[in-house]
Amino acid sequence: MRLCLTVLMLLALGCSSSPPKGVVRFRAGEAPTHIDGPMPDFGPFPTYSDALLAACPLILSLPGAVTPPPSNPNFSLYWELSTEYCAWIYSTPDSQYEMSMVATNMTQGDSKMRTCDLPPYVRDFRYSEDSLGYVFVVHNHPVGDVLSRRDIRYIFNQGVMHGFSFKTGEREIPIGIIAFFSKGGPGSPSCDGFFQYTPLTGDLLRWTVDARSGLKREQYGVVRWLDSENFEIEYR
Repeated sequence: MRLCLTVLMLLALGCSSSPPKGVVRFRAGEAPTHIDGPMPDFGPFPTYSDALLAACPLILSLPGAVTPPPSNPNFSLYWELSTEYCAWIYSTPDSQYEMSMVATNMTQGDSKMRTCDLPPYVRDFRYSEDSLGYVFVVHNHPVGDVLSRRDIRYIFNQGVMHGFSFKTGEREIPIGIIAFFSKGGPGSPSCDGFFQYTPLTGDLLRWTVDARSGLKREQYGVVRWLDSENFEIEYR
Protein backbone atom coordinates (compact mmCIF):
# COMPACT_ATOMS: atom_id res chain seq x y z
CA MET A 1 0.00 0.00 0.00
CA ARG A 2 2.81 2.39 0.90
CA LEU A 3 4.57 1.59 -2.39
CA CYS A 4 1.43 2.40 -4.37
CA LEU A 5 1.01 5.66 -2.49
CA THR A 6 4.64 6.55 -3.11
CA VAL A 7 4.29 5.93 -6.86
CA LEU A 8 1.14 8.05 -7.02
CA MET A 9 2.82 10.87 -5.13
CA LEU A 10 5.89 10.73 -7.35
CA LEU A 11 3.62 11.15 -10.36
CA ALA A 12 1.70 13.96 -8.67
CA LEU A 13 4.92 15.75 -7.75
CA GLY A 14 6.22 15.41 -11.29
CA CYS A 15 9.40 13.64 -10.23
CA SER A 16 11.65 12.58 -13.09
CA SER A 17 15.28 11.87 -13.86
CA SER A 18 15.74 15.31 -15.42
CA PRO A 19 14.96 18.61 -13.65
CA PRO A 20 12.23 20.97 -14.90
CA LYS A 21 13.15 23.69 -17.36
CA GLY A 22 15.28 26.36 -15.75
CA VAL A 23 16.18 24.22 -12.70
CA VAL A 24 19.76 23.10 -12.06
CA ARG A 25 20.80 20.51 -9.49
CA PHE A 26 23.99 20.59 -7.46
CA ARG A 27 25.48 18.12 -5.02
CA ALA A 28 25.15 19.45 -1.48
CA GLY A 29 28.21 21.49 -0.60
CA GLU A 30 29.51 21.42 -4.18
CA ALA A 31 27.66 24.31 -5.81
CA PRO A 32 29.83 26.37 -8.20
CA THR A 33 30.52 30.07 -7.69
CA HIS A 34 28.11 31.16 -10.47
CA ILE A 35 24.58 30.39 -11.57
CA ASP A 36 23.37 31.43 -15.02
CA GLY A 37 20.63 33.92 -15.75
CA PRO A 38 18.13 34.87 -16.83
CA MET A 39 15.47 32.26 -16.08
CA PRO A 40 13.85 31.18 -19.37
CA ASP A 41 10.39 32.60 -20.11
CA PHE A 42 10.36 34.68 -16.93
CA GLY A 43 11.22 38.37 -17.29
CA PRO A 44 12.30 41.03 -17.53
CA PHE A 45 10.22 43.14 -15.12
CA PRO A 46 10.27 46.91 -14.55
CA THR A 47 10.28 46.58 -10.74
CA TYR A 48 11.72 44.07 -8.29
CA SER A 49 8.30 43.67 -6.67
CA ASP A 50 6.87 42.55 -10.03
CA ALA A 51 9.70 40.03 -10.39
CA LEU A 52 9.17 38.83 -6.83
CA LEU A 53 5.43 38.25 -7.26
CA ALA A 54 6.07 36.39 -10.53
CA ALA A 55 8.75 34.21 -8.91
CA CYS A 56 6.44 33.12 -6.08
CA PRO A 57 3.96 30.93 -8.04
CA LEU A 58 6.72 29.68 -10.34
CA ILE A 59 8.88 28.32 -7.50
CA LEU A 60 5.93 26.98 -5.50
CA SER A 61 4.71 25.03 -8.54
CA LEU A 62 7.97 23.06 -8.86
CA PRO A 63 7.92 19.35 -7.90
CA GLY A 64 7.97 18.83 -4.14
CA ALA A 65 8.06 22.56 -3.33
CA VAL A 66 4.98 22.40 -1.09
CA THR A 67 3.79 19.83 1.46
CA PRO A 68 0.50 19.52 3.30
CA PRO A 69 0.50 20.62 6.95
CA PRO A 70 2.16 18.29 9.50
CA SER A 71 -1.31 17.26 10.70
CA ASN A 72 -1.91 15.49 7.37
CA PRO A 73 -1.74 11.68 7.85
CA ASN A 74 0.60 11.36 4.84
CA PHE A 75 2.81 14.30 5.79
CA SER A 76 5.93 12.20 6.45
CA LEU A 77 5.83 10.77 2.93
CA TYR A 78 5.28 14.17 1.34
CA TRP A 79 8.19 15.48 3.43
CA GLU A 80 10.48 12.70 2.18
CA LEU A 81 9.74 13.81 -1.39
CA SER A 82 9.94 17.54 -0.74
CA THR A 83 12.76 19.83 -1.81
CA GLU A 84 13.85 23.43 -1.52
CA TYR A 85 14.52 25.64 -4.54
CA CYS A 86 16.38 28.95 -4.58
CA ALA A 87 17.30 31.71 -7.03
CA TRP A 88 18.51 35.29 -7.29
CA ILE A 89 16.36 38.25 -8.25
CA TYR A 90 18.82 40.70 -9.77
CA SER A 91 18.84 44.01 -11.61
CA THR A 92 20.43 44.70 -14.97
CA PRO A 93 22.03 47.87 -16.40
CA ASP A 94 18.77 48.36 -18.35
CA SER A 95 16.97 49.05 -15.03
CA GLN A 96 15.10 45.78 -15.40
CA TYR A 97 14.77 42.86 -12.99
CA GLU A 98 15.40 39.22 -13.81
CA MET A 99 15.61 35.91 -11.98
CA SER A 100 18.51 33.52 -12.27
CA MET A 101 18.09 29.85 -13.00
CA VAL A 102 16.64 27.97 -10.03
CA ALA A 103 19.03 25.87 -7.94
CA THR A 104 18.22 22.78 -5.91
CA ASN A 105 20.26 20.08 -4.22
CA MET A 106 20.36 16.58 -5.68
CA THR A 107 19.72 15.09 -2.24
CA GLN A 108 18.53 16.37 1.11
CA GLY A 109 20.86 15.15 3.84
CA ASP A 110 19.03 16.50 6.90
CA SER A 111 15.84 14.65 7.81
CA LYS A 112 14.47 17.71 9.65
CA MET A 113 15.44 20.49 7.24
CA ARG A 114 15.30 21.18 3.50
CA THR A 115 18.11 23.27 1.99
CA CYS A 116 19.42 24.42 -1.36
CA ASP A 117 22.91 25.67 -2.14
CA LEU A 118 22.69 28.85 -4.21
CA PRO A 119 25.87 30.08 -5.92
CA PRO A 120 26.82 33.58 -4.73
CA TYR A 121 27.19 35.10 -8.21
CA VAL A 122 24.93 35.39 -11.26
CA ARG A 123 26.42 35.05 -14.75
CA ASP A 124 24.28 36.80 -17.36
CA PHE A 125 26.31 36.82 -20.59
CA ARG A 126 24.48 39.91 -21.87
CA TYR A 127 26.13 42.07 -19.21
CA SER A 128 29.38 42.41 -17.33
CA GLU A 129 29.36 40.73 -13.95
CA ASP A 130 29.98 43.92 -11.98
CA SER A 131 27.00 45.66 -13.62
CA LEU A 132 24.43 43.39 -11.93
CA GLY A 133 22.69 44.33 -8.69
CA TYR A 134 21.74 41.63 -6.18
CA VAL A 135 18.27 42.25 -4.75
CA PHE A 136 16.74 39.08 -3.28
CA VAL A 137 17.54 35.48 -2.64
CA VAL A 138 14.16 33.79 -3.16
CA HIS A 139 13.31 30.26 -2.08
CA ASN A 140 10.51 28.07 -0.81
CA HIS A 141 9.95 26.39 2.53
CA PRO A 142 7.93 23.23 1.83
CA VAL A 143 6.07 23.52 5.16
CA GLY A 144 5.75 27.31 4.88
CA ASP A 145 7.59 28.12 8.11
CA VAL A 146 9.50 31.28 9.02
CA LEU A 147 13.04 32.12 7.93
CA SER A 148 15.67 29.90 9.51
CA ARG A 149 18.88 30.98 11.18
CA ARG A 150 20.67 29.47 8.19
CA ASP A 151 18.67 31.81 5.88
CA ILE A 152 19.57 34.83 8.01
CA ARG A 153 23.24 33.97 8.12
CA TYR A 154 23.38 33.25 4.38
CA ILE A 155 21.98 36.62 3.29
CA PHE A 156 24.14 38.47 5.81
CA ASN A 157 27.19 36.82 4.25
CA GLN A 158 25.92 37.76 0.78
CA GLY A 159 25.57 41.35 1.98
CA VAL A 160 29.18 41.32 3.10
CA MET A 161 30.15 40.00 -0.34
CA HIS A 162 27.92 42.14 -2.60
CA GLY A 163 27.12 45.11 -0.36
CA PHE A 164 24.05 45.48 1.82
CA SER A 165 22.48 47.75 -0.79
CA PHE A 166 23.13 49.06 -4.27
CA LYS A 167 22.12 52.26 -6.02
CA THR A 168 20.06 52.36 -9.20
CA GLY A 169 19.16 55.82 -10.44
CA GLU A 170 18.19 57.78 -7.34
CA ARG A 171 17.10 54.72 -5.37
CA GLU A 172 19.02 52.69 -2.82
CA ILE A 173 17.85 49.05 -2.87
CA PRO A 174 18.78 46.78 0.06
CA ILE A 175 19.64 43.11 -0.32
CA GLY A 176 17.26 40.64 1.33
CA ILE A 177 16.06 37.05 1.51
CA ILE A 178 12.55 35.76 0.80
CA ALA A 179 10.85 32.46 1.70
CA PHE A 180 7.59 31.79 -0.16
CA PHE A 181 4.73 29.85 1.40
CA SER A 182 1.45 28.36 0.23
CA LYS A 183 -1.64 27.30 2.16
CA GLY A 184 -3.01 25.36 -0.79
CA GLY A 185 -1.04 22.14 -0.41
CA PRO A 186 0.88 20.25 -3.11
CA GLY A 187 -2.16 19.78 -5.36
CA SER A 188 -2.94 23.50 -5.64
CA PRO A 189 0.08 25.53 -4.48
CA SER A 190 -1.22 29.10 -4.51
CA CYS A 191 1.16 31.94 -3.66
CA ASP A 192 -0.18 33.06 -0.29
CA GLY A 193 2.76 35.14 0.88
CA PHE A 194 6.38 35.21 1.94
CA PHE A 195 8.74 35.86 4.82
CA GLN A 196 11.42 38.51 4.39
CA TYR A 197 14.62 39.54 6.14
CA THR A 198 16.62 42.64 5.24
CA PRO A 199 20.02 42.87 6.97
CA LEU A 200 20.16 46.64 6.54
CA THR A 201 17.09 47.14 8.77
CA GLY A 202 17.12 43.91 10.78
CA ASP A 203 13.36 43.49 10.26
CA LEU A 204 11.73 40.06 9.99
CA LEU A 205 8.52 40.51 8.00
CA ARG A 206 5.59 38.32 7.02
CA TRP A 207 3.75 39.40 3.87
CA THR A 208 0.40 37.87 2.94
CA VAL A 209 -1.14 38.11 -0.51
CA ASP A 210 -4.75 39.24 -0.47
CA ALA A 211 -6.72 39.31 -3.72
CA ARG A 212 -8.71 42.36 -2.59
CA SER A 213 -6.24 44.47 -0.64
CA GLY A 214 -2.95 43.35 -2.18
CA LEU A 215 0.05 42.73 0.08
CA LYS A 216 -0.34 42.96 3.85
CA ARG A 217 2.78 43.54 5.97
CA GLU A 218 3.38 42.27 9.50
CA GLN A 219 6.62 42.47 11.46
CA TYR A 220 7.18 39.30 13.44
CA GLY A 221 10.67 39.94 14.76
CA VAL A 222 13.99 41.72 14.52
CA VAL A 223 17.54 40.40 14.13
CA ARG A 224 20.34 41.94 16.17
CA TRP A 225 23.91 41.06 15.24
CA LEU A 226 26.22 40.84 18.24
CA ASP A 227 29.28 40.62 15.99
CA SER A 228 30.06 39.38 12.48
CA GLU A 229 29.39 35.76 13.51
CA ASN A 230 26.65 35.84 16.14
CA PHE A 231 23.13 37.22 16.26
CA GLU A 232 19.96 37.03 18.32
CA ILE A 233 16.33 37.12 17.25
CA GLU A 234 13.66 39.02 19.15
CA TYR A 235 10.25 37.70 18.16
CA ARG A 236 7.18 39.93 18.44
